[in-house]
Amino acid sequence: MFLTTKALVLREVKYKEADKILTVLTASDGKLTVKARGAARKGCKYGAAAQQLCYSDVTLFHNAGKWSLNEAETVEQFLPLRSDLSLLALGSYFAELLEAVSDEDDPNPALLQLGLNSLYALSRGLYPPERVKAVFELRLTCLSGFQPQLAACPACGRADAAELRFSLGGGTIHCPGCPPGAPGRSVPISPDTLAAMRYVVKAEPRRIFSFQLPPEAERQLGEIAEGYVQAQLDRGFGALDYWKNVQCAMSNVQ
Repeated sequence: MFLTTKALVLREVKYKEADKILTVLTASDGKLTVKARGAARKGCKYGAAAQQLCYSDVTLFHNAGKWSLNEAETVEQFLPLRSDLSLLALGSYFAELLEAVSDEDDPNPALLQLGLNSLYALSRGLYPPERVKAVFELRLTCLSGFQPQLAACPACGRADAAELRFSLGGGTIHCPGCPPGAPGRSVPISPDTLAAMRYVVKAEPRRIFSFQLPPEAERQLGEIAEGYVQAQLDRGFGALDYWKNVQCAMSNVQ
């Protein structure tokens, strides 16, 4: 059986001498594991399409329960990411998150669109990388069934108290004197940060990055989004740790 679709490569692993095993995200069939024969060999006709973070038109062949790559034509390679170690590490983190929340035979086109929009914004420098990261993390939780409840404190019903906190475990805002609703860490959240989170949760996909924030609120948004996605998925991410190491090394050089 042949399948023609578009696919974003989330992970590539070299297999044997010249093959690769790819993890790809498709709009039609969700996450798939695909063998790309000869993809690591110089001159392979679809070698470029078999790289992590490459988005392509692909034809896949299914036989005996396994997928293999038959043809591929690149649509977007996000080339600026490949010339900047920090951006490449951040893009790899996006791919790692997409792989963690997606399932085989469970298509989620909105999840693929989020990944593509975020990689495009990152590679074109349309917004600060830290904002793209925070928005990607927050919106990904929404598309994965963990949308935070930001309307009001579930205990007392207050929506815009002068001081509010956000429960990373429960995904709700709450007043300092009210219970967070779930075990785990609860952190302060400013009115500006809360307004940005409410916007990201409901905005049109192509406009999720289009907002303004003071520097302190931007920093807080990043911390909350990262803490929330890690609390909900209950795991760490190697690419995120690597990105932070790169950022630290760059700041030390400067």
